[in-house]
Amino acid sequence: MAQYDVIVIGSGPGGYVAAIRCAQLGLKTACVEGRETLGGTCLNVGCIPSKALLHASHQLHEAEHNFAKMGLKGKAPSVDWKQMLSYKDDVIGQNTKGIEFLFKKNKIDWLKGWGSIPEAGKVKVGDDVHEAKNIIIASGSEASSLPGIKIDEKVVVTSTGALELPKIPKKMIVIGAGVIGLELGSVYSRLGTEVQVIEFLDTITPGMDGEVQKTFQRLLQKQGLKFTLGAAVQKVDASKSKAKVTYKLRKDDSEHDMDADVVLVATGRRPYTDGLGLDALGIEMSQRGQIKTDGHWQTNVKGIYAIGDCIDGPMLAHKAEDEGMACAEVIAGKAGHVNYGVIPGVIYTHPEVANVGQTEEQLKEAGRAYKVGKFSFMGNGRAKANFAADGFVKIIADKDTDRILGAHIIGPMAGDLIHEICVAMEFGASAEDLALTCHAHPTYSEAVREAALACGNGAIHM
Repeated sequence: MAQYDVIVIGSGPGGYVAAIRCAQLGLKTACVEGRETLGGTCLNVGCIPSKALLHASHQLHEAEHNFAKMGLKGKAPSVDWKQMLSYKDDVIGQNTKGIEFLFKKNKIDWLKGWGSIPEAGKVKVGDDVHEAKNIIIASGSEASSLPGIKIDEKVVVTSTGALELPKIPKKMIVIGAGVIGLELGSVYSRLGTEVQVIEFLDTITPGMDGEVQKTFQRLLQKQGLKFTLGAAVQKVDASKSKAKVTYKLRKDDSEHDMDADVVLVATGRRPYTDGLGLDALGIEMSQRGQIKTDGHWQTNVKGIYAIGDCIDGPMLAHKAEDEGMACAEVIAGKAGHVNYGVIPGVIYTHPEVANVGQTEEQLKEAGRAYKVGKFSFMGNGRAKANFAADGFVKIIADKDTDRILGAHIIGPMAGDLIHEICVAMEFGASAEDLALTCHAHPTYSEAVREAALACGNGAIHM
């Protein structure tokens, strides 16, 4: 029986980061993982492979639509789908092997297999039982579906199946207009697939700033994606090579059918805690199947902690990483901290969409006085030169104190630009602080400064 200070269950972004931080803090650490490779959903069948396909398909789009404008003449490249998937797999391999290297570097034991917790202080992997003073559950999440839909990962797929289709489909129906559906829908749309998105709500990307939602949908439609909103999917009938989706429009309860070669079910994710033995341990769970934790990520059972997708909060890799580091520091007797008010979200379409903090809708509902500074990328020299002038930066600040309350960006490199505002918010900065900071020219980041200026006396280039 091996003995550890900490055993982490799950090697996704939350789990492997927690394990590395525990080891760095001098704790004897092991990490349990049942996959053949480390990295969890994110590195193996999520964030990383999807970004590889987004990057590859965007290059094709640029060659087809913008190269000739720059004097780059010639036939646009054809798509070798098998090679594109090979490139995607190579990216996955580089990242998962990188985690293995970090485990060896930090002397972390990889306990290969699926773990369970027979009692507090013990973790069972296969036939072996290991002792641990502390256990961190970082078991992640799995794709959720809807009643009447059977997933086969061939014709009716989740994001996992969509990342390894044997061929590019002629038509794809995406159920759900959230981050996963729109990213993968964009990939296949660029590759020539007719993409139809069906969403239950009346807007895409639920919870996002309303102005961004409208602009985002308009730009995606311009790229060829089609949307049916306010539609409740009733069932999906699938054969070996086709599927028929039946849905009802909520406005009049009328029923409709739609055919496709592939149906991508992108209706969100749910915590994955099966097989851990949490019921027998008496660990408290929420009605949504999340593990309940206190302010230090500890469950109601002493010495058992939980982080990431299996607890409350946004299911984001970087949120799990922050919790992993903070939880490790708490176990080591330090003061772990996560600022949940400053966790950015990003959609890696083109243009990218990013947000942090509160939306106008949330502030109106709370009755809080605020002001808005907005700047279009049409006024940004770098964006115009790069055929990336769609979108805008929007900064929301307190009307009286000028403190930044949130920011919403749709445009080039939005996922990188948002972090300037995250740092500003972490330090409690005002919009004027951003406006007074010199920004290099010509850069996309000047649009952030201009939006901050617009919170005051006005932007310069608009």
